[in-house]
Amino acid sequence: MAKMWAGVTAGRTDRLADDFNSSIRFDSRMARQDITGSIAHAAMLAAKGIISEADCDALTEGLTGILEDLESGKLLIDESAEDIHMFVEQVLTERIGDTGKKLHTARSRNDQVALDLRMYLRDESDEIAALIRGFLHVLTDLAEKHTETIMPGYTHLQRAQPVSFGHYMMAYAMMLLRDLDRLKDCRKRINISPIGCCALAGTTYDTDRYLEAEKLGFDGICLNSMDGVSDRDFALELLSALSILMMHLSRLSEELILWASWEFRFISFSDAYTTGSSIMPQKRNADMAELVRGKTGRVYGDLMGLLTTLKGLPLAYNKDMQEDKEGVFDACDTVKMCLKIMTPMLATMTVNRENMLRAAQGGFINATDLADWLVKKGMPFRNAYKISGQLVRTCMESGQVLETLPLETYRTYSELFDESLYEAIDLKTCMEKRISEGGTSAASVEKQIAFVRKELNQ
Repeated sequence: MAKMWAGVTAGRTDRLADDFNSSIRFDSRMARQDITGSIAHAAMLAAKGIISEADCDALTEGLTGILEDLESGKLLIDESAEDIHMFVEQVLTERIGDTGKKLHTARSRNDQVALDLRMYLRDESDEIAALIRGFLHVLTDLAEKHTETIMPGYTHLQRAQPVSFGHYMMAYAMMLLRDLDRLKDCRKRINISPIGCCALAGTTYDTDRYLEAEKLGFDGICLNSMDGVSDRDFALELLSALSILMMHLSRLSEELILWASWEFRFISFSDAYTTGSSIMPQKRNADMAELVRGKTGRVYGDLMGLLTTLKGLPLAYNKDMQEDKEGVFDACDTVKMCLKIMTPMLATMTVNRENMLRAAQGGFINATDLADWLVKKGMPFRNAYKISGQLVRTCMESGQVLETLPLETYRTYSELFDESLYEAIDLKTCMEKRISEGGTSAASVEKQIAFVRKELNQ
């Protein structure tokens, strides 16, 4: 394909240099945004009298036809083109003649590519937000079913205090809700139009950047033309938000992998989301969760790659910035794929209540409640703490749990003990009496569920 920038040079580059310079292989995914932006640009040029209405109609008809043909498969992307912008303009000129050459009036590929990327990432952030919402619905549904399912909560990966599985799921729901909020906030800064900044200094034509931005659904325009073509903060911010989201998905994946193991057996995945071993017939591997955990590093790498690319660039546009797309495209693709697999994986998994309860009973996670019971009887906390620890050791040595230890054994440690202690250290009681805001009682978890569902309905 002929170089549309040929002029001061002959436009004849080495074949290897052509391939090295080309971005059509990856920026072709922005074809819809590029064409939509061009249609709005033509309308603005006509509105300002820079081109005629007849030219605008011809450009709009030609561009619409190219988009339809691309989406139907009638027109294929020519990978010998330098980029998607040049490909569209070349095809347009071939179809409607010299009128096609008027389209690039009062713009540059520098502001054009910034426009395309912002429009593309705006669409991607909306799609990712919808997927997060779907995942949140699954988490809240799980939580609602398990407000009274007792399991051990952990600190330092050691059994700590009793919580409900519903409470556990709502912890991740709160994380995902913040991820959704970050995406919404990030979208505000994505949704600012750079078109009309041109190469770096604006244009001598009397354009209407606000009109063009409005036609494309933007909230405003970049107020400095050099910043408009050289800024990729919006891409970095999206990558940062996606990295945090992936960190949350990875933490959940790690827990699911542990819980699905024979050592825990808290959950089991549907066969649809596990794999087997090529040599060990008994294996059911949580490969989907492991892959989500692994792909988190990939998204982190996309963020660090773009940060590194941009860190030493002088204003305004530099070809280095062509490297902005593959990483952010990869991150969006990866996040969408992970959310699409995790949502049905959690929706179809089995929660093993009995195993969770046995683990909670065997972990002495009601020891704090035992100490609190003594404090309420008038004993100083440090003394109560010591006695509770001694009783746990007695249980461990005798193969019992606090709930089954005889009262006479308790009374050898303190005369304060009476029959009422057994109700106080019952795991369900321990869980239900944690009534503080955000706690693990059923009422508190139901309140958390209601909050998340209200947020999702806004």
